[in-house]
Amino acid sequence: MERVPMTSEGFKKLEAELHRLKAEERPRIIAAIAEARAHGDLSENAEYHSAKEAQGLNEARVQELEDKLSRAEVIEVSKLSGETVKFGATVTMMDEDTDEKVKYKIVGDLEANLREGKISISSPIARAIIGKVKGDTCEVTAPKGARSFQILKVEWK
Repeated sequence: MERVPMTSEGFKKLEAELHRLKAEERPRIIAAIAEARAHGDLSENAEYHSAKEAQGLNEARVQELEDKLSRAEVIEVSKLSGETVKFGATVTMMDEDTDEKVKYKIVGDLEANLREGKISISSPIARAIIGKVKGDTCEVTAPKGARSFQILKVEWK
């Protein structure tokens, strides 16, 4: 059984989503199905079919989250330290082509959100900088082409 690495923050978010799906969405969908059933003939009842589809999607997501949470390997980032870039590190880098500073936190696949500055450990950028230290330069082959970054800071927060 393959372990799924994630931060404690990411684990809590998934737990909250699972709770919401079970405690709020599931009862809402059940009520919608009951209401649609009350309309009579189910063969041409669009509300019923829509509610049943929503139920299937909700239950699939519940199963997926339960699976991921059961296989989660929670890594407490606040207890990590060191100079080397690894899972959980927040890395400040400079794009050597544009002199633009970027800051990324390396997280598990399920937590990645570029808008929040969180990149997946399996992303091209993370794979290129893992094992590097402050001052190192690395080439990243990204979808937009090759880019070169210099690591300015490695933090643990």
